[in-house]
Amino acid sequence: MTNSNELMNKLTNTEEEFEDSAHKSYKLYNFRRPDKFSKDNLRALRDIHRDFAKSISLILSGYLRMRVEIEVVSVDQLTYDEFVRSMPSPINVGVFEFEPLSGQILLGISFEVLSCIVNRMLGGIGTIDVQTRELTDIEKALAKKVINIMLQSLENSWSEIVPVTGKFISLDDNYQSIQVATAGEIVALLTFEVHIAGKHYGLFSICFPYPVLETVLGHLSTQHIFQTKGLVASNEERLKMISKLNTSNVDFRVQFGSCSITLDDFLQLTEGDIIRLDNKVQDDLIVKVNGEKKFFARPGKIKDNICVKITEVYDEMHELLRNYL
Repeated sequence: MTNSNELMNKLTNTEEEFEDSAHKSYKLYNFRRPDKFSKDNLRALRDIHRDFAKSISLILSGYLRMRVEIEVVSVDQLTYDEFVRSMPSPINVGVFEFEPLSGQILLGISFEVLSCIVNRMLGGIGTIDVQTRELTDIEKALAKKVINIMLQSLENSWSEIVPVTGKFISLDDNYQSIQVATAGEIVALLTFEVHIAGKHYGLFSICFPYPVLETVLGHLSTQHIFQTKGLVASNEERLKMISKLNTSNVDFRVQFGSCSITLDDFLQLTEGDIIRLDNKVQDDLIVKVNGEKKFFARPGKIKDNICVKITEVYDEMHELLRNYL
């Protein structure tokens, strides 16, 4: 009887171990929302678009002549239906393609961000319209121009993965009227936060349906991006970069000197008053480029125009010694 009990216990333990091992040999699969993008794919997308965020921040800052900061805040995968239902309405949506990839991609920009940019493009100070509304025809034309600028920057960021050419398709004011994927199709959603002039905030997003990226998923890995980053740029790419930099606008200022006065004295200043600066007549002036001290210069005049002549590159120690002496 004892032997039979021991045998039954062993059979029971063996059965339980088999059930445990069988349970561990499979994983749950959600047929309603399967994960088509691996964690490495999502990390690679974040890396690509982190470079894009830095690039477009500099481009828009120069284009609008105001500080624009953009950063990636999230990378998610969800169904197309979940994505559409999570988006506000109205919202400005640019539809574009990445040739030779198949399918269409969505770029959604919040009204706060786009209204601020458009206001600046029209000569304003970059304010946000409080009330959400549809864009006028003129504003839509300017919005398309901004989206095309962003597409060019996206092309450059994606060039390390696959050479693509962005092609603008249309501009809509909501996602409900757009159908670039079936309701259950998985999409990769990248969300960006935009800070404009340090006081205006908003979001924009890029939605990649799975079929668009399906053929390049093998290249969407952090290891692949790390390897390609070490490649040396071609002469054509260098010339292209230089040509873009040559047209960039920079803030160029000459500092003639400084002084300290009381607020009361400042308020009583009138035309003809003389303010004594801390510079001597023979001292070099400081030239600032985008707020940074870059050169020493001497003042002069060409015909009726006041000018400065660059004498040497700015050196902090030189300035300290000059002030000390």
